[in-house]
Amino acid sequence: MTTTVDTPTADHGSVLFIPLNLLKKSPRNARTTPHTTDAIEALAASIAAKGMLQSPVVEPECDETGSPTGNYFVTIGEGRRQAQLLRVKRRQIEKTELIRCLIDLENDAHEISLDENVTRSAMHPADQFEAFHRLAEERGLGAEDIAARFGVTATVVRQRLRLAAVSPRLMEHYRSGDLTLDQLMAFTVTEDHCRQESVWENLPSYDRNPYTIRRHLTRDRVSARERRAIFVGIEAYQAAGGVVERDLFAEDGGGYLADPALLDRLVREKLLSVAEQVVADGWKWASLDVEHGLRRVRPMLRNRTPEEEDTVAALRSEQEDLQTTEEWTDECEARYQEIVREIDAIEAGRLCFDPADMASAGAFVTLGDSGQARIDYGYVRTEEERPEKEPEAEKAEGEQVDTDPPIDGLTAQKSPAPLSDKLVADLTAHRTMALRDALASQPKVALIELLHALVMRTFEDCIGEGNLLQIRPHHTALSQWAAGIEESPAGRAVRARHETWAIRLVTHDEGPRSFVLTLSDKERLSLLAHCVSLTVNAVVSRDRDWCEDDTASDLARNLSLDMNAYWQPTAESYFSRVSKGRIIEAVSEAVSSEASRRLEGAKKDVMAEFAETLIRGTGWLPEPLRLGRKKSDQTRLA
Repeated sequence: MTTTVDTPTADHGSVLFIPLNLLKKSPRNARTTPHTTDAIEALAASIAAKGMLQSPVVEPECDETGSPTGNYFVTIGEGRRQAQLLRVKRRQIEKTELIRCLIDLENDAHEISLDENVTRSAMHPADQFEAFHRLAEERGLGAEDIAARFGVTATVVRQRLRLAAVSPRLMEHYRSGDLTLDQLMAFTVTEDHCRQESVWENLPSYDRNPYTIRRHLTRDRVSARERRAIFVGIEAYQAAGGVVERDLFAEDGGGYLADPALLDRLVREKLLSVAEQVVADGWKWASLDVEHGLRRVRPMLRNRTPEEEDTVAALRSEQEDLQTTEEWTDECEARYQEIVREIDAIEAGRLCFDPADMASAGAFVTLGDSGQARIDYGYVRTEEERPEKEPEAEKAEGEQVDTDPPIDGLTAQKSPAPLSDKLVADLTAHRTMALRDALASQPKVALIELLHALVMRTFEDCIGEGNLLQIRPHHTALSQWAAGIEESPAGRAVRARHETWAIRLVTHDEGPRSFVLTLSDKERLSLLAHCVSLTVNAVVSRDRDWCEDDTASDLARNLSLDMNAYWQPTAESYFSRVSKGRIIEAVSEAVSSEASRRLEGAKKDVMAEFAETLIRGTGWLPEPLRLGRKKSDQTRLA
């Protein structure tokens, strides 16, 4: 029986249309934890699109005397009531909207409320994914339309549609519980069902974690966050026919470029266009292939603009004020360093080159770490060196040679005989000994001379000055032992620091010694540390002898060096390059003997990848990177 709210009595099981404002939350509802905002949003969207598919169950409210008040308690359907109230707030319906309700006068309100939440069976997520897919395929609804009808975001809909597109065989594994939701999400990085199934079948059961699945599926892909992808741009890559496989479950929504060869071609083409512009700017050549050992011309400085002068003056004034601060805080230090960077940036912008040098020199164009073109100007190839001026031709035979007239009419006297080499050596030896004694008593001057000597040898632009100290720093190229080390975290940091000092040095008009003299004591120590750091060589190789105590470990301890901040053991960096026995030993040390036994019998590549997964985050390092080693304990690698 269906009645309106005006009906004086209503029987158990009858349907009653009740104004929304007369419905109240039941105090006997078993669900005491409130519905989430997202749940109410979803219900409101569903009701707006499809109406209320299930009627709330209600009972009349009575006063203390047992007389009906005219209001009704919602025993089952409180979430639907709140969703309708949300629709009232959004002015989609009136507060007196008639709600179709089912009257229950016999059952215990608390029990049926509990029964509603306990005995129902939720839809399996796989069914939900496929249902969303049918809405898109059969009814042509887009992600935004589906999202509006179910009160979720379009991103959530796209994720569910992507999950529904995973191989049906893998979906069945998910339904049966053999495959987790995290694993299923990992498979969505590609839409190729054959590749998905192949990875699942070939991975051992103990190594089917999401990280390993993603890595196998993207092994021949390029991350959208990789510098080549950033440089070319996703839109340009796609315009050239490249395919991007989106990872909808990554935090940044990134993906993978499926055609590395196309990407490399686009990178080279874009770098070539940059090189063409370099030549158009007046340089003789620009190359993508770096050549070593070339002479580099020194840049010049243009005058500052009036705006730059005012900015530098203001920054210098602020810098001086900071230096007189009584209490030096972290904020003071941060601002001081920021001022230094701002001044350096202005000075770097003043760099320019002599057009005559540009006509005989060129530049190397490479891809920088951040995905931008990097241009190193001013290199002169040997065959392009400008010839020195030829000496003036000797006077022709018989031609009169001018001579200086006598001074004050006096006859010119012959110059006295030069001092003997032995005497000059004797005198300058005494001066050298005196310099040594004096320098030893003035540490600040000694520091300046030491730093000047190091700067002269560390920065190739420092030419034309001499230094008395017999100190010759030797810089060993580490790339001969570790390919790509320049792009490691430490390599990038060293290069950035070197370039910062090089710009400051080359923009100083009066030469290296003057530059060192203008630095504060703190800056001198910082520059000294950089120059000294480039001379460190702790490489252990067959052609190098070492003393009994490990001096590299001593230095590392003094520096409190943590190699985990610079290097991580991965399949590529370590495990694929050692024996199976070494892999098992590493897992046993880092995790447990039980974990290492699980690797026995696996193929080398599988073992290496599984070891990477197990050891990640444990802090384990191979023996050559640990502290406290002695030569007798070292295991030299073949």
